[in-house]
Amino acid sequence: MIIIMEPGASAEQVHDVEEEIRRIGLRPFLNPGVERKVIAVLGEVDVTKAALVGHFSMYAGVARVELISDLWKLCSRGYHPENSIVQVGDVAFGAEKIVVIAGPCSVESREQTLEIAEQVKEMGASLLRGGAFKPRSSPYSFQGLGEQGLKFLAEARERTGLPVVTEVMDTHEIVLVAEYADVLQIGARNMQNYSLLKAVGHSGRAVLLKRGMGSRVKDLLMSAEYILSEGNPDVILCERGITTFEDSTRNTTDINAIPVLKHWTHLPVVLDPSHSTGVWRYVAPVACAGVACGADGIIVEVHNDPQRAMSDGMQSLKYDNFKSLMSQVGRIAEAVGRTS
Repeated sequence: MIIIMEPGASAEQVHDVEEEIRRIGLRPFLNPGVERKVIAVLGEVDVTKAALVGHFSMYAGVARVELISDLWKLCSRGYHPENSIVQVGDVAFGAEKIVVIAGPCSVESREQTLEIAEQVKEMGASLLRGGAFKPRSSPYSFQGLGEQGLKFLAEARERTGLPVVTEVMDTHEIVLVAEYADVLQIGARNMQNYSLLKAVGHSGRAVLLKRGMGSRVKDLLMSAEYILSEGNPDVILCERGITTFEDSTRNTTDINAIPVLKHWTHLPVVLDPSHSTGVWRYVAPVACAGVACGADGIIVEVHNDPQRAMSDGMQSLKYDNFKSLMSQVGRIAEAVGRTS
């Protein structure tokens, strides 16, 4: 349920409504992103919704009360009709410009990280990605450099000005990773790790939430709801491919998810064509398709020597391929009324 206040509602009237919500055992959540104050009512309702609608409709300053049928209350456009803008430094996710996040799958060394950061910056990337903690299918695969990798990323940001996106895998790592990173990535395997989602809701950092390999769009939105309901509005959704019977690529790019998400939610949406295809030669065309159908950005893997990469070398772009991708994305963005 949402309570929409009158345009001229006073702070005292908003406070009175919030206090009454708390008094009956529910939780108010004031939408910070619109001119007119909108209060979401969260919690388990043990009285009829119709009674609540009538109850709050009588309060001074209330314009109307509406029920939200979606399970994802705070993610829904019913609660927040306008597109949300997630600001990361000077970069705005969800605005007119297509945001490009680029960098290696894994941080392997200081020299590698700094070189790639400088190259992708020169070619037009807006953020640097790189894994310091790596969730791997095999316990014998490279697991990342940990805090040392975070330090390399932070140094790369210092040199290039690119904000850093890196994955956090455990609640105990959040404080450490947030010390170095600008955006905390929740990987596909952790999309439904609800303790982790709640914890990053208190991190003070923007969150890039990747869709699980076997998850529906609705599941992704419910996971985002966990983060928003803890008070963090800065959530960026990421489509990264799902598992299907098709095995010609690493995963199946659910391109449909992009317009569906843009219709159902106000949150920014980015596409990861590297993980969704798993093959470098398919990354550019899938990235362009994502931008064409409404994605607010793309996140791609770039490596200076993919053949010797410690992880995901097959899907990593070389510099010349990344430069070509940036040119293609720019033309598609212009064609659909965006910039790059």
